[in-house]
Amino acid sequence: MVRAAEFPEEGELVVCTVSNVKDFGAFVTLDEYDGKEGFIHIAEVATGWIKYIRDYVREGQKLVCKVLRVDTQKGHIDLSFKAVNEHKRREKIQEWKNEQKADKLLGIVAQRLGKTPEQCYEEFGYALSESFGTLYHAMEEVVADASALEDEDLKGDWTGAFIEVAKENIEAPFVKISGSLEMTCPRSDGAVHIKDALVKVLKEDHITVKVQYVGAPKYRIVVRAPDYKSAETEMENAAKKVIKYIEAHGGEGKFIREEV
Repeated sequence: MVRAAEFPEEGELVVCTVSNVKDFGAFVTLDEYDGKEGFIHIAEVATGWIKYIRDYVREGQKLVCKVLRVDTQKGHIDLSFKAVNEHKRREKIQEWKNEQKADKLLGIVAQRLGKTPEQCYEEFGYALSESFGTLYHAMEEVVADASALEDEDLKGDWTGAFIEVAKENIEAPFVKISGSLEMTCPRSDGAVHIKDALVKVLKEDHITVKVQYVGAPKYRIVVRAPDYKSAETEMENAAKKVIKYIEAHGGEGKFIREEV
């Protein structure tokens, strides 16, 4: 992976491979920084007293560490393994895997443009990473909205190939939210109207809106959308439409927003 920065920044999370374990700590190579060497002191391996360091780290193991200090002149990088919880570790590993995929896809873009990957990074790769946070996120954005590059004022003869490769290989990102509906209808055919409100009305709405039966009088609306803003709008519109329908047929409805 080509990177604009030669060294990581303090506080950054990095993916490492353990190369050598000693009684006083572990030496690792930084996968994202051309295999630069870093060191995890035994005090930063785990909390509490460590009897056998190899109970926690071993050669060949893949770790996610937090950068504590960087000495660019001496090339020293001090790391902490214990400072990264499981949630952050999973997030970082997934981000790393995504960037590896994006790096390979940029290679395909380069082939189609008749350029080298390095040339593509210099021409637009670094700019994409800076604008969207990561190259992979840039690809997700253009899959969801082809005008995303224009919105960031990123233009060039490369955009067509970039969007094409992204759409061929990346699934559009999405978020999922849900809310509860409580509905009653005292009429003799009330159950039919409730069913019509949930099935017919929502079926006519956005394809990402689904209904789940919880147990009368409770029902759940689940919305899947590209982002939270559009998901919330879709959820609100769907709930209003359902409640309006059931009220028009002699019933009552109440919507409660909840997290999935």
